[in-house]
This record gives sequence, C-alpha cells and structure tokens, in this order.
Amino acid sequence: MLKAKTMMPQQKETLIPAEKPHLYLIDGSGFIFRAYYALPSMNRPDGTPVNAVFGFCNMLIKLLQEAKACHLAVVFDTAKKNFRHDLYTDYKANRPPPPEDLIPQFDLVREACAAFSVPSIDKEGFEADDLIATYARHASTDGTHVTIVSSDKDLMQLVTDGIDMLDPLKNRLIQEPEVQEKFGVSPEQVIEVQALAGDSSDNVPGVPGIGLKTAAQLITEFGSLENLLNKTDQIRQPKRRQMLEKHAEDARISKELVKLKDDVPLSKTWKDFQRETPKTETLRTFLETQGFQRLLRRLENNGLNLGESNTAGSQKEQNTTGPSTNKSAPQYQLIQDEVALKAWVTKAQMTSVITIDTETTSLNAMSAELVGISLSHKTGEAIYIPINHKQQRQEGLGLEDTSQRPSNRPESFHQLPLKTVIETLQSLLLNPAILKVGQNIKYDLLVLGEHGLKVSPIEDTMVLSYVVDGMRHGHGLDDLAQRHLEHTMISYTDVTKGTGKKAVTFDYVPLDMARDYACEDADITLQLYEILKPQLASSGMVRVYDTLDRPLIPVLVAMEQAGVQVDPLLLKQMSREFEERLNELEKEVHSLVDQEFNVASPKQVGEILFDVLGLEGGKKSKKTGAYTTGADVLERLANEGHDVPARILEWRKLAKLKSTYTDAFPKQINPKTGRVHTSYSLASTLTGRLSSSDPNLQNIPIRGKEGKRIREAFVAPKGQCLFSFDYSQIEIRLLAHVADVKPLREALKHGDDIHALTASQAFDIPLSEVTPELRSRAKAINFGIIYGISAFGLARQLNIGRSEAATYIKNYLERYDGIARYMENKKQEAQKQGYVTTLLGRRCYITGISDKNPMRRQFAERQAINAPLQGGA
Repeated sequence: MLKAKTMMPQQKETLIPAEKPHLYLIDGSGFIFRAYYALPSMNRPDGTPVNAVFGFCNMLIKLLQEAKACHLAVVFDTAKKNFRHDLYTDYKANRPPPPEDLIPQFDLVREACAAFSVPSIDKEGFEADDLIATYARHASTDGTHVTIVSSDKDLMQLVTDGIDMLDPLKNRLIQEPEVQEKFGVSPEQVIEVQALAGDSSDNVPGVPGIGLKTAAQLITEFGSLENLLNKTDQIRQPKRRQMLEKHAEDARISKELVKLKDDVPLSKTWKDFQRETPKTETLRTFLETQGFQRLLRRLENNGLNLGESNTAGSQKEQNTTGPSTNKSAPQYQLIQDEVALKAWVTKAQMTSVITIDTETTSLNAMSAELVGISLSHKTGEAIYIPINHKQQRQEGLGLEDTSQRPSNRPESFHQLPLKTVIETLQSLLLNPAILKVGQNIKYDLLVLGEHGLKVSPIEDTMVLSYVVDGMRHGHGLDDLAQRHLEHTMISYTDVTKGTGKKAVTFDYVPLDMARDYACEDADITLQLYEILKPQLASSGMVRVYDTLDRPLIPVLVAMEQAGVQVDPLLLKQMSREFEERLNELEKEVHSLVDQEFNVASPKQVGEILFDVLGLEGGKKSKKTGAYTTGADVLERLANEGHDVPARILEWRKLAKLKSTYTDAFPKQINPKTGRVHTSYSLASTLTGRLSSSDPNLQNIPIRGKEGKRIREAFVAPKGQCLFSFDYSQIEIRLLAHVADVKPLREALKHGDDIHALTASQAFDIPLSEVTPELRSRAKAINFGIIYGISAFGLARQLNIGRSEAATYIKNYLERYDGIARYMENKKQEAQKQGYVTTLLGRRCYITGISDKNPMRRQFAERQAINAPLQGGA
C-alpha cells in the first residue's frame, strides 16, 4: 500500500559511534510537557493523572534498551524564577501555568527516574538547559561523546562534533546538518538568529517582523548580531532597517536570554551519573502503582532487561552495531512464476488468517494502477507478486540504471500476467473459512475491485486499533508498528527516491526493494492483528467493532466506487461569475480606500483597515508583527457599519467557494467514471463518525445564495433523481432517551416539532405563528444548549444580548428536566475515566477535562456532553 513511513533496516543501526565513553543527558522537563500534550488523558487506579508519566517511562525504557551509554541523567527545571528573570522581567511572562492534571505528574516523573535507577538533576536559579550545557561541555572536554535527548530548538546551539541531540519521539538524530536545515546557520550562530527572531513561547522579544528565515539571511550576510546592528545603514529595506534600529537593545537582551550558560556551579560531575541496573522489585512496584501493566509485561517478557551499562572499558559492547535481537531475519519471497504462486496458495488454504496489501501508483484508490500484491499467512514470512513493474529507467529522475540491479536484469525480470494472478488468488480470497486482514483494507478492496478481485470475509488492523485505542491519534501502519512492536517500517520515500518531482511511482521501484517494502507491510499487519484482536476482546469493545465499524467497510467501498455526478459546465459557469464578482468587489474596496492593494494579503488588509482608515480595535500578532484580520475581526468591524471590511469579508467567502468548489471539483472528476469519488475515513474522529476527504463532500455549503448554487451542481444521471434521507431530530431523540427527559420524550412520541415548539416558547408566540426563520433560530437554541453552549456563545450565534441568551438557557433546562443532570454526569464520567461512552458502548476519549485553563476545560466539558450524542446518532 502507498504510505509514508520512516526507515529502519531489519537490524537496527547504532545512532552514535561507540568508540569512546558516552553520556546521555535527558531534557526531563521538555519531555514531560511534550508527552502530556501528545498523549490522551490516562489515570492510574486511584484517579491520579499519569499520561505524561506513561510517555516518559516509554521513552526511558526504549532509551535504556537501545542506548550504548555508560553515563546517563535526567535534567529538570525548578518551579522558581532564574537569572533570566533578572535580565528581563517579562521573561516567560505570557506562559500559562501548567495544566492542573499535569502538576501531580512532575513528582511522579522524578519517582520514575528513581525506580529506573537514573539520576535526576536540577538547580535553583538555572534552567535545565543551562545544566545540560554545563555537563555537556565538561564531558565533551573530557573526551566523552554527549547525546542530548530532546527536541528543544534552544539546545541546538550546543551541537558540535562531540555533542549531538536525539529526538526520542521521532527517533531522529540531530547533528550539524539538521541544525543548519532548521536555522539556516551553523550551531554556533544559532543564538544570533534567535536573538533577532525572538521566541513568543518564552516571551523573548527579538525584532518585530523578523522571522527565522530573514534572521538567518541577515546573520549569514553580516556574521553576527553586533556587526549587523552596527551596520544597519547597509540594510536596503527601509522598514526592516527602522525596526532593527528601534529594537536593537531588545535584540541584545534577547541574545542574553537565549544563550545557555555552560559554567553553572555543580555539586556533582558527569562521572557521578554512572549507569546502574534498576532494582527489580522497586521498578515493578512503581509500574504496578501507576497502572502500567502493559509496560510491566513488556519488561517481564524481556526478563526485565533494560540493557547493561556501557562502561568505558567495555570495548566489546562499544563495538556492537546495535542491540542484540533474538528474532530471525524475515523470509520475504518474490513470486515470479505460476508454480510458486500456486504452491503458496495451497499452504495458505490450510490456515485461518492471511494478510493482504496492494502496491499502486497513487493514494487515490479510484485512479491508482495496481503494481503488485503482498500476502502473508505466517509472521516473519510474506510473498510479493509483481504485476505491473516497469523495467525501463525514468530519465531525469536521478535513478541509477535499475536494469543493472540483479532483480531488474532482463533474465530475472519476470512478472505474472494479472489474469493468472486473479484466477489463482480468487478462491483463496473468497474462502469463507479464512479471514483476510488488511491495514486500511478499504483501499485494497477498491483497488482489487477495479480488477474483479473480490475479498471476503475481512478484518482491518487500522479499524481494530481505532476501536481498541481511540484515545490515540495515529492508527497508520508506521504508528502501530512502532507502538506495539517497537519496529520502524521501511520508508516509502527511500524506495521511491524521495518526494515531489524527484520521486518515482512504485511501478519503477526495483523488484528486490519492492519485495522488501511490500512484504514487510503484509508481515507487520499480521503481527499487529495477533496483538490487536485479543486486545479487542479484553477491551469490551467487540460489539462496536463487530456490529458497527467492520461491517461498514464494504458499505464505504461501494459508496466510494459509486461516487457522485457533478455538472462541470455549471461549475465552470459559476467560477466565471464568481471571478467577475470578485473583481467588482476588489474595485469597490480600492475605490473606498482610494488606493490599490492586494485584497488577498492579510498583512496589507490589516494596514489598510487600521493604519490607513484608522479603524479601532486593531491587534498585532506577536509572532509576525502584522495586524490580525481573521473572520471574527472583519465581522466585528462590518457589524459596526464599516463598508470596507464588509466587502473584504464577502470577497474572502466568495474566493473560498471558488477555490474549494467551483475550480476544484471539475479537476477531481475521474476520467474513467465521469464522477467525483471521495474517500471516507473510519478512524479519524473522536466520536466514531465518518470523515470525508479528497474532496470533502460533508461540508458542501448550504447557506447563502452562492452556497445553494454549488449544491445544484450535484446532479443525477439522466432519467434518475437524487434523494436525501435524514433521521428526524436524531440527536434530540437520543438525548431524550439517554437523559430520560420525560417532557421531551412525550413531545417526540406525539410527533411534535421540537424546534417549532421551542420557538413558540422561547419567543412567546403561538405555535401557528412560528416562521421558518424563527424555527431555524430555535434549532440553534436546541442544539447549542444540549451541546453545552455558553450564554456568550448563544448570544453571538443568535445576535442577541447575553442576558437574553442566559434566560433562554435557564428556561430550557428548567422546562426539560434531566438535561442538566445528564450534562453534569457526563462531565464527571469524563473526569473519572478519561472518556465517555455512547449508547452502543464506543469510548470517546476526552482530553483537558481537568485542565486549569478554563477555556480548555470548558471545551473538553462540551466535548464530553456532545460526544455520546454525536457518536450515537
């Protein structure tokens, strides 16, 4: 299957040469925050939040098992201010306090260090980065190689030949070329660039209007910040020169703020961080207390082996090429003749599960060409059947002459005819006694279906993962392989020679590389299935998977194959009309301000509105220094009666309709079918609802004259018509049931129009006088309130006063007794468990429900109320 992955050969390579002693310094504070925001809420048995602790332990285990380090320490910030606050009182002033559910995890992470026998270091008055800089300098001076485990850009100034960085989440080594790529300068010039660009997250001022790219260009040209500030008369751009002169002292202060101290007084030396083996019972007790049973089982399966210390004298360990592994090399076979294929099928017919994966030329299943098929019926083994590989070389793409590769020489370049492959595989793929498992198998069913190959019965590891582990965002093969098998997949970009124009399609990939890549997909999918299927049984989510998600896969395949017909002529006509109206609006705006400017430029729009016209309320972005001109800003100004922002707002809406729909849809018509084919995702929303992409057919405009016209472009074939079916007020019916709202249940039982009834009661008019407009406003009240909308939000939505909106909400909740109780119950359920459940048992994970930040917490509370209804409807 075509997918992006990260490269790892079968035998992991050591990241750092191990000819000399090696010190690992872990940025503990940075990793805590990163793990907290990357992972969904998790609570241990007593309710204490532990998601950041879990992420930290995972990272530490992986590092201890794979790192060839003789010395290791975790470095933390302290809660108190440091010397930088004396230099600049507003340093980090705009940082919010840590989330409430993160605070108890700080001490737990330090307990984790003790349990793993890893030293933890901090020092009042200094940041963790300063301690890391000091220890790194001392160790490097002593001839020890240093790896800083962090992704913090501020630490990149420390990178040298003897000091590098490792991003543990991306498993990415950061050395001088990576720093150059990030900042555009060498590591020793990083602080010069940061001084100019500033850092909004730490409230480092920098020079307004200068970002990293411009800063790198200036430092490359002038060599240093001080030299630049002394030669501002050589800056050609007047505004840039003015900003540099005006904010010169800010830049100098910024340099002092971003520069790391490497001479912090230390009570311990790096030699005190000798790596030690953790005490088994201490470690086991800690992991059990946190509820990390899976981590504990993983360690116990490995004999609680976290690797041995790599002391300076252990030359044997230092010279190894990677961690030892008991796994034998996988057996991947290229099938190039009918006899071999039939022999494999005969063996597969005797099993109960096989995996299947297709290799193609495109991510779009409806336009992709089938290149090959990979299959597996035993972990560690797989076959690849090449079908449509091309032997000739693609000129100008930087490929070596593939005809010289052993697998692409004329005498060995054999492929089976597609007809033979179909005839040989069809009985196996339809055998009702054998499950066919895929990773995002919907894609493979679409591709194979185009060639008449049918597959049944099916399972899907991506959907399994989504149902079992919905709190996570990544359910792709790369993510699952890393999460469950600690295995990094072969990179698609490696086999296709890059990305963009440099890349080749899979049909030009040499057969031996294609075999390894494709067979790995099938093999790893089988390994994942053997892990995820038992997890489904123990998770209590079998009903959701077996009755909802898995049966939906073939339905979605049929929907995507059918597609929808659009009228390209009507769309082109609308595009022309939109273009004419856009030009008219642009001329009107230029006339009103008496000058021409780029209406599509937010920066220029801001300058016109707030500098030229002098409108009030302009706010500048701290990052760019430009005025913010989002839709909320323009709507506010338009509501105040200003013509220019009103016309610019109309221009933007029309330009969006044109670029997203009337220009784009004709290009997305499949030339073979004459129809538009979207792709539906089963595994990308919080609530289990579908999402549509390429193109998104779920957000077709319905409001406004232009939006309704776009809907007219969706047409039925001649002699047929389109029907629209929708459940009547399904979310409200569901709410009436799950919250046991008796007045609402009675009204629905009698067939009352709930929205009209709400309009009658809210606006104090007879039911017979409710207009469509009032009913629409009442609908907003109904759905807004049951989804936890605030008085402020409802007031803004209905364009009424906040007190009036508050009265609507109060009366509504009093009228329908049970809704307020349901809302409170769902909030408490989310706080206790980290998730809420739908009527059929799907878990919808809620992050931020205990956040100290009221905006984030209120958003999470609305999600907790909303998700069971959205996910159950």
